[in-house]
Amino acid sequence: MSKHAPDHHDADLVLKIYDLRREPVMRQSRDAINRDFWPRDEKEALAILLPEHPLNTAWRQTTTYWEMVYGMAQHGVVHTEFLLENNGEGLLLFARVEPYLAAIRAQTSPRVLKNAEWIAQSCDLAKAIMTTFRGRIQKKLGR
Repeated sequence: MSKHAPDHHDADLVLKIYDLRREPVMRQSRDAINRDFWPRDEKEALAILLPEHPLNTAWRQTTTYWEMVYGMAQHGVVHTEFLLENNGEGLLLFARVEPYLAAIRAQTSPRVLKNAEWIAQSCDLAKAIMTTFRGRIQKKLGR
């Protein structure tokens, strides 16, 4: 349910989304996830869900942030492609857990990362970004 074309409201929202990414706690969480969370199997992907896992707080911070952002696109609040042109980082996180999504949902909630899943399939740009990110992940993990 994307808007037909972006307007100045979309620009305002995208700038606000960027600004919120720079908030100190959010930046720490993003840095921790982007640096240290590269699951190689289901066990590693599920481990982050445990409250005692050192990245659990960062996981919750980043995933809920991106779910809110991508929910704005899904509900037509912000233009999907315009958003994706400026905010692909959440899709990189989604691509890392995509192979384990069913297990994550089984352990937590069937709604986990539903907006990220939606946006990953929403348009040609999203599909291209996901293809690129999947390739980067394979390369980083040596597969």
